[in-house]
Amino acid sequence: PRANITKEVFNAFRKENFMMGAYFSKSDWNNENFWWSYFPVKDRGVNYDILKYPDRWKKFNDFTYNQVEELMNDYGKVDILWFDGQPRMEMSSIVEMARKDQPGIIIVNRFGKPEYIDYLTPEQTIPEAFIPYPWETCLTMGRAWSYNKNEKYKPARKLVQILVDIVAKNGNLLLNVGPGPDGELHKEAYDRLEEIGKWIKVNGESIYGTKPVFPYRKDKWAFTGKDKIQYVSYLPDEKELELAEKVMIPVSAINKNAKVTLLGTAKPLKWTKVDDQIQVEVPQQTISQFSGQPVWVFKII
Repeated sequence: PRANITKEVFNAFRKENFMMGAYFSKSDWNNENFWWSYFPVKDRGVNYDILKYPDRWKKFNDFTYNQVEELMNDYGKVDILWFDGQPRMEMSSIVEMARKDQPGIIIVNRFGKPEYIDYLTPEQTIPEAFIPYPWETCLTMGRAWSYNKNEKYKPARKLVQILVDIVAKNGNLLLNVGPGPDGELHKEAYDRLEEIGKWIKVNGESIYGTKPVFPYRKDKWAFTGKDKIQYVSYLPDEKELELAEKVMIPVSAINKNAKVTLLGTAKPLKWTKVDDQIQVEVPQQTISQFSGQPVWVFKII
Protein backbone atom coordinates (compact mmCIF):
# COMPACT_ATOMS: atom_id res chain seq x y z
CA PRO A 1 0.00 0.00 0.00
CA ARG A 2 1.09 3.58 -0.84
CA ALA A 3 4.14 2.29 -2.70
CA ASN A 4 5.92 4.72 -5.00
CA ILE A 5 5.39 2.75 -8.19
CA THR A 6 7.43 5.09 -10.37
CA LYS A 7 10.45 4.86 -8.10
CA GLU A 8 10.15 1.07 -7.87
CA VAL A 9 10.01 0.75 -11.66
CA PHE A 10 12.98 3.09 -12.14
CA ASN A 11 15.08 1.19 -9.61
CA ALA A 12 14.19 -2.19 -11.12
CA PHE A 13 15.28 -1.10 -14.59
CA ARG A 14 18.45 0.56 -13.31
CA LYS A 15 19.48 -2.77 -11.80
CA GLU A 16 19.42 -4.14 -15.35
CA ASN A 17 21.56 -1.21 -16.59
CA PHE A 18 18.78 0.54 -18.48
CA MET A 19 18.86 4.28 -19.06
CA MET A 20 15.81 6.05 -17.63
CA GLY A 21 13.19 7.73 -19.79
CA ALA A 22 10.24 9.36 -18.01
CA TYR A 23 6.99 9.86 -19.92
CA PHE A 24 4.99 12.81 -18.61
CA SER A 25 1.48 13.66 -19.82
CA LYS A 26 0.97 17.41 -19.67
CA SER A 27 -2.76 16.76 -19.81
CA ASP A 28 -4.23 15.62 -16.48
CA TRP A 29 -7.85 14.58 -16.73
CA ASN A 30 -8.13 13.97 -12.98
CA ASN A 31 -7.20 17.55 -12.10
CA GLU A 32 -9.99 20.11 -11.57
CA ASN A 33 -7.73 22.81 -12.96
CA PHE A 34 -7.47 20.97 -16.27
CA TRP A 35 -10.86 19.36 -16.66
CA TRP A 36 -13.05 21.69 -14.65
CA SER A 37 -16.35 20.05 -13.65
CA TYR A 38 -18.10 23.40 -14.16
CA PHE A 39 -17.89 22.92 -17.93
CA PRO A 40 -18.64 19.94 -20.20
CA VAL A 41 -15.74 18.00 -21.67
CA LYS A 42 -15.50 18.34 -25.45
CA ASP A 43 -12.17 16.68 -26.20
CA ARG A 44 -8.91 15.67 -24.50
CA GLY A 45 -7.73 19.26 -24.08
CA VAL A 46 -8.36 21.74 -21.28
CA ASN A 47 -12.16 22.29 -21.14
CA TYR A 48 -12.34 25.99 -20.24
CA ASP A 49 -11.08 29.26 -21.72
CA ILE A 50 -7.68 29.81 -20.13
CA LEU A 51 -7.79 33.51 -21.08
CA LYS A 52 -11.01 33.98 -19.11
CA TYR A 53 -9.78 31.95 -16.14
CA PRO A 54 -6.04 32.69 -15.95
CA ASP A 55 -5.82 32.01 -12.20
CA ARG A 56 -7.14 28.48 -12.62
CA TRP A 57 -4.80 27.85 -15.54
CA LYS A 58 -1.86 29.18 -13.53
CA LYS A 59 -2.69 26.75 -10.73
CA PHE A 60 -2.50 23.88 -13.20
CA ASN A 61 0.81 25.12 -14.63
CA ASP A 62 2.24 25.46 -11.11
CA PHE A 63 1.01 21.95 -10.27
CA THR A 64 2.76 20.58 -13.37
CA TYR A 65 5.98 22.44 -12.59
CA ASN A 66 6.04 21.00 -9.06
CA GLN A 67 5.43 17.47 -10.33
CA VAL A 68 8.28 17.69 -12.83
CA GLU A 69 10.57 19.25 -10.22
CA GLU A 70 9.88 16.31 -7.89
CA LEU A 71 10.60 13.89 -10.74
CA MET A 72 13.88 15.65 -11.53
CA ASN A 73 15.10 15.64 -7.92
CA ASP A 74 13.72 12.61 -6.09
CA TYR A 75 14.13 9.76 -8.59
CA GLY A 76 17.83 9.63 -9.39
CA LYS A 77 19.31 10.26 -12.82
CA VAL A 78 16.73 10.71 -15.57
CA ASP A 79 18.14 10.46 -19.10
CA ILE A 80 15.08 11.37 -21.15
CA LEU A 81 12.03 13.48 -20.24
CA TRP A 82 9.25 12.79 -22.72
CA PHE A 83 6.39 15.34 -22.60
CA ASP A 84 3.18 14.53 -24.43
CA GLY A 85 -0.04 16.44 -25.15
CA GLN A 86 -1.37 19.90 -24.27
CA PRO A 87 0.33 22.35 -26.65
CA ARG A 88 -0.86 25.48 -24.78
CA MET A 89 1.13 24.91 -21.60
CA GLU A 90 3.93 27.32 -20.59
CA MET A 91 7.02 25.14 -20.83
CA SER A 92 10.03 27.48 -20.70
CA SER A 93 10.42 27.48 -16.91
CA ILE A 94 9.79 23.72 -16.70
CA VAL A 95 12.39 22.90 -19.36
CA GLU A 96 14.96 25.28 -17.84
CA MET A 97 14.47 23.69 -14.41
CA ALA A 98 14.75 20.16 -15.84
CA ARG A 99 17.99 20.98 -17.68
CA LYS A 100 19.43 22.62 -14.55
CA ASP A 101 18.50 19.77 -12.20
CA GLN A 102 19.39 16.99 -14.65
CA PRO A 103 22.43 18.14 -16.70
CA GLY A 104 22.60 16.42 -20.06
CA ILE A 105 18.95 15.35 -20.03
CA ILE A 106 17.30 14.81 -23.43
CA ILE A 107 13.89 16.45 -23.71
CA VAL A 108 10.97 15.68 -25.99
CA ASN A 109 8.14 18.20 -25.91
CA ARG A 110 5.51 17.06 -28.35
CA PHE A 111 3.29 19.82 -29.74
CA GLY A 112 5.72 22.37 -28.27
CA LYS A 113 8.16 25.01 -29.45
CA PRO A 114 11.27 23.80 -31.34
CA GLU A 115 13.65 25.19 -28.71
CA TYR A 116 12.25 22.68 -26.21
CA ILE A 117 12.57 19.68 -28.53
CA ASP A 118 15.83 17.71 -28.77
CA TYR A 119 14.53 15.29 -31.41
CA LEU A 120 11.39 14.69 -33.48
CA THR A 121 8.90 11.94 -32.68
CA PRO A 122 6.69 10.79 -35.56
CA GLU A 123 3.95 8.59 -34.08
CA GLN A 124 2.94 5.27 -35.67
CA THR A 125 4.64 6.26 -38.90
CA ILE A 126 8.05 6.14 -40.57
CA PRO A 127 9.44 8.98 -42.71
CA GLU A 128 9.70 8.23 -46.40
CA ALA A 129 13.40 9.03 -46.61
CA PHE A 130 16.59 9.82 -44.70
CA ILE A 131 16.33 12.78 -42.27
CA PRO A 132 19.59 14.57 -41.38
CA TYR A 133 18.65 15.38 -37.78
CA PRO A 134 17.69 13.25 -34.74
CA TRP A 135 14.29 11.58 -34.82
CA GLU A 136 12.52 8.60 -33.31
CA THR A 137 9.41 6.72 -34.38
CA CYS A 138 7.19 5.82 -31.44
CA LEU A 139 5.32 2.70 -32.45
CA THR A 140 3.01 0.20 -30.78
CA MET A 141 3.72 -3.50 -31.10
CA GLY A 142 -0.02 -4.00 -31.50
CA ARG A 143 -2.74 -1.42 -32.10
CA ALA A 144 -3.07 0.21 -28.66
CA TRP A 145 -0.62 1.91 -26.30
CA SER A 146 -2.20 0.26 -23.27
CA TYR A 147 -2.80 -3.42 -22.52
CA ASN A 148 -5.50 -5.22 -24.49
CA LYS A 149 -6.02 -8.91 -23.79
CA ASN A 150 -7.33 -9.36 -27.36
CA GLU A 151 -4.49 -7.39 -28.95
CA LYS A 152 -3.27 -8.32 -32.41
CA TYR A 153 0.49 -7.85 -32.51
CA LYS A 154 2.58 -7.06 -35.56
CA PRO A 155 4.62 -10.07 -36.75
CA ALA A 156 8.23 -10.18 -35.56
CA ARG A 157 9.30 -10.21 -39.21
CA LYS A 158 7.61 -6.86 -39.80
CA LEU A 159 8.99 -5.35 -36.57
CA VAL A 160 12.56 -6.28 -37.51
CA GLN A 161 12.11 -4.77 -40.97
CA ILE A 162 10.71 -1.61 -39.40
CA LEU A 163 13.78 -1.37 -37.16
CA VAL A 164 16.19 -1.78 -40.08
CA ASP A 165 14.27 0.74 -42.20
CA ILE A 166 14.31 3.35 -39.42
CA VAL A 167 18.01 3.00 -38.59
CA ALA A 168 18.98 3.36 -42.27
CA LYS A 169 17.06 6.66 -42.32
CA ASN A 170 18.95 8.02 -39.29
CA GLY A 171 16.18 7.28 -36.79
CA ASN A 172 15.58 5.40 -33.57
CA LEU A 173 12.72 3.02 -32.77
CA LEU A 174 10.71 3.41 -29.57
CA LEU A 175 8.63 0.21 -29.43
CA ASN A 176 5.68 0.26 -27.04
CA VAL A 177 4.42 -2.89 -25.35
CA GLY A 178 1.60 -2.33 -22.85
CA PRO A 179 1.78 -4.43 -19.66
CA GLY A 180 -1.32 -5.88 -18.01
CA PRO A 181 -2.62 -4.97 -14.51
CA ASP A 182 -0.19 -7.48 -12.98
CA GLY A 183 2.79 -6.04 -14.85
CA GLU A 184 3.05 -9.00 -17.22
CA LEU A 185 3.02 -8.76 -20.99
CA HIS A 186 0.82 -10.84 -23.27
CA LYS A 187 2.44 -14.15 -24.26
CA GLU A 188 2.45 -13.08 -27.90
CA ALA A 189 4.38 -9.93 -26.95
CA TYR A 190 7.02 -12.04 -25.19
CA ASP A 191 7.21 -14.27 -28.26
CA ARG A 192 7.72 -11.26 -30.55
CA LEU A 193 10.46 -9.85 -28.31
CA GLU A 194 12.21 -13.22 -28.23
CA GLU A 195 12.15 -13.47 -32.03
CA ILE A 196 13.44 -9.92 -32.41
CA GLY A 197 16.16 -10.70 -29.86
CA LYS A 198 17.30 -13.75 -31.82
CA TRP A 199 17.71 -11.65 -34.95
CA ILE A 200 19.55 -8.88 -33.07
CA LYS A 201 21.91 -11.39 -31.45
CA VAL A 202 23.18 -12.30 -34.92
CA ASN A 203 22.74 -9.00 -36.75
CA GLY A 204 22.90 -6.35 -34.04
CA GLU A 205 26.27 -5.04 -35.19
CA SER A 206 24.51 -3.61 -38.26
CA ILE A 207 22.20 -1.62 -35.95
CA TYR A 208 24.04 -0.51 -32.82
CA GLY A 209 26.76 2.11 -33.11
CA THR A 210 26.21 2.50 -36.84
CA LYS A 211 25.32 5.45 -39.02
CA PRO A 212 23.26 5.56 -42.21
CA VAL A 213 25.30 5.22 -45.39
CA PHE A 214 24.25 6.72 -48.72
CA PRO A 215 21.96 5.86 -50.51
CA TYR A 216 20.35 4.92 -47.14
CA ARG A 217 17.38 3.03 -48.65
CA LYS A 218 17.09 1.69 -52.17
CA ASP A 219 14.31 -0.70 -53.16
CA LYS A 220 14.64 -3.65 -50.74
CA TRP A 221 18.06 -2.57 -49.48
CA ALA A 222 19.09 -0.60 -46.40
CA PHE A 223 22.60 0.77 -45.81
CA THR A 224 24.44 1.41 -42.54
CA GLY A 225 28.08 1.41 -41.51
CA LYS A 226 30.74 2.14 -38.91
CA ASP A 227 34.49 2.64 -39.12
CA LYS A 228 35.43 1.07 -42.47
CA ILE A 229 32.65 -1.52 -42.40
CA GLN A 230 29.50 -1.30 -44.50
CA TYR A 231 26.34 -3.27 -43.76
CA VAL A 232 23.88 -3.85 -46.58
CA SER A 233 20.57 -5.27 -45.39
CA TYR A 234 18.07 -7.03 -47.63
CA LEU A 235 14.40 -6.72 -46.62
CA PRO A 236 12.56 -9.56 -48.39
CA ASP A 237 8.92 -9.68 -49.36
CA GLU A 238 6.55 -11.70 -47.19
CA LYS A 239 6.76 -14.81 -49.37
CA GLU A 240 10.49 -14.47 -50.02
CA LEU A 241 11.89 -16.98 -47.54
CA GLU A 242 15.30 -17.80 -49.03
CA LEU A 243 18.20 -15.89 -50.49
CA ALA A 244 19.00 -16.46 -54.14
CA GLU A 245 22.18 -18.31 -55.08
CA LYS A 246 23.39 -15.15 -56.78
CA VAL A 247 22.49 -11.85 -55.12
CA MET A 248 22.97 -8.50 -56.83
CA ILE A 249 23.91 -5.89 -54.20
CA PRO A 250 23.70 -2.22 -55.26
CA VAL A 251 27.18 -1.22 -54.06
CA SER A 252 29.34 0.61 -56.59
CA ALA A 253 32.34 1.76 -54.54
CA ILE A 254 34.13 -1.34 -53.26
CA ASN A 255 37.78 -2.27 -52.81
CA LYS A 256 38.91 -5.12 -55.07
CA ASN A 257 40.22 -6.94 -51.97
CA ALA A 258 37.04 -6.42 -49.95
CA LYS A 259 35.66 -9.33 -47.94
CA VAL A 260 31.92 -9.96 -48.10
CA THR A 261 30.15 -12.13 -45.53
CA LEU A 262 26.60 -12.79 -44.42
CA LEU A 263 26.15 -11.97 -40.74
CA GLY A 264 25.82 -15.21 -38.82
CA THR A 265 28.66 -16.88 -40.69
CA ALA A 266 32.29 -15.80 -40.93
CA LYS A 267 32.95 -17.60 -44.21
CA PRO A 268 33.77 -15.13 -47.02
CA LEU A 269 31.45 -15.16 -50.01
CA LYS A 270 32.65 -15.05 -53.60
CA TRP A 271 31.79 -11.82 -55.36
CA THR A 272 32.36 -10.08 -58.68
CA LYS A 273 31.84 -6.52 -59.83
CA VAL A 274 29.02 -6.11 -62.35
CA ASP A 275 28.61 -2.53 -63.56
CA ASP A 276 27.56 -0.46 -60.52
CA GLN A 277 26.69 -3.52 -58.39
CA ILE A 278 28.38 -6.59 -56.99
CA GLN A 279 27.16 -10.13 -57.57
CA VAL A 280 27.53 -12.31 -54.48
CA GLU A 281 27.38 -16.11 -54.60
CA VAL A 282 25.61 -17.71 -51.64
CA PRO A 283 26.24 -21.45 -51.00
CA GLN A 284 23.18 -23.68 -50.73
CA GLN A 285 24.14 -24.66 -47.19
CA THR A 286 24.10 -20.99 -46.14
CA ILE A 287 20.80 -20.42 -47.94
CA SER A 288 19.21 -23.29 -46.00
CA GLN A 289 20.81 -22.29 -42.69
CA PHE A 290 19.39 -18.76 -42.85
CA SER A 291 16.05 -19.58 -44.43
CA GLY A 292 13.08 -17.54 -43.21
CA GLN A 293 15.04 -14.57 -41.84
CA PRO A 294 13.15 -11.25 -41.68
CA VAL A 295 16.26 -9.43 -42.93
CA TRP A 296 19.58 -10.71 -44.31
CA VAL A 297 22.63 -8.55 -43.67
CA PHE A 298 25.76 -8.56 -45.81
CA LYS A 299 28.94 -7.22 -44.22
CA ILE A 300 31.54 -5.60 -46.46
CA ILE A 301 34.98 -4.85 -45.08
